[in-house]
Amino acid sequence: MAGTDFETEIKQLQATMHTIGQVLDLDGMRVEIDDLGEQVAAPDLWDDVDRATGITGRLSALQGTLDRFHELETRVEDAGLMHEMGQEEGDADTLAEALRELEKVRKAVESLEVRTLLNGEYDAREALVSIRSGAGGVDAADFAEMLMRMYVRWAEQHDYKVEVFETSYAEEAGLKSATFAIHAPYTYGTLSVEAGTHRLVRISPFDNQGRRQTSFAAVEVVPVLEQTDEIDIPDEEIRVDVYRSGGPGGQSVNTTDSAVRLTHLPTGTVVSCQNEKSQLQNKASAMVVLKAKLLARKKAEEKAHLDSMRGDVQASWGDQMRNYVLNPYQIVKDLRTGYEEGNPSTVFDGDLDGFLEAGIRWRRGSEKAESS
Repeated sequence: MAGTDFETEIKQLQATMHTIGQVLDLDGMRVEIDDLGEQVAAPDLWDDVDRATGITGRLSALQGTLDRFHELETRVEDAGLMHEMGQEEGDADTLAEALRELEKVRKAVESLEVRTLLNGEYDAREALVSIRSGAGGVDAADFAEMLMRMYVRWAEQHDYKVEVFETSYAEEAGLKSATFAIHAPYTYGTLSVEAGTHRLVRISPFDNQGRRQTSFAAVEVVPVLEQTDEIDIPDEEIRVDVYRSGGPGGQSVNTTDSAVRLTHLPTGTVVSCQNEKSQLQNKASAMVVLKAKLLARKKAEEKAHLDSMRGDVQASWGDQMRNYVLNPYQIVKDLRTGYEEGNPSTVFDGDLDGFLEAGIRWRRGSEKAESS
């Protein structure tokens, strides 16, 4: 890369960082950080655990974003200085290192730029993810479990806490369904682009004739509720069923009927929780999930966008949003954005950021097109 091209790239990155700073409102962030810092220092902060958790989480997220912005600003400047020094000294190694750093910094800036696109009503919320197997029999159930592992690994790579509410195992292998929360700011906005039908093509490990099998699984993503959300469910609208928790192969997890299933009668929405030790805890966790799904449904109906918010899909041919092909070739491709990766193993191990960033940009472009 010629010197002038490198300098042009640096100037473009600096301009992008300036725009990002304006969108993030750095001064406003600093004021909010100071205010939250005073609240955290209050001696009675933890008298209300939910409120304290929200305050400390918000403070950590804001401070992390601010630190990340300033770190990237410094890296852009340092890359430019490194290249300038390499040119002055005629040092090929320094110039090569500057190019490598420029590429790394460009990707980091693009990632932060995507973060500024998450400005929807609920984008800053934590995510509640539900996965259910679709057409494809045991392969679909196995695929559902692969997807759950994929999202859990993605969360682990980002140091996000995962809380599993329910796992319903299929008889032979895999999962019928699963529901779990990912506790980190903006995970709803980030993962909401994952809602839809996912399709897997592979040689079935469950087919003794080694035939290729196509299977489907549906992913639903809704925002976790906060205390300020207004969603009231009368007791008479809920049917409560209790049953014994079970693990793979029907093995008993608890010796008492501690698992809880809640059915919201007016809408037919059903949620379950079996991962806590007591029936009371499972009912409380199930209610959290039910309220989150009903709020998502309510808001989506108000905006006439139920499908886009809840990912309410059939998990079958014709409505898939991403293909995972393991045979006869290997590729993972998003059918909306065109983004693809040639190594499905790394994707199933949680390497999702490329798909998520492409999805967020695609969604923003679609929203702009609809509003114009």
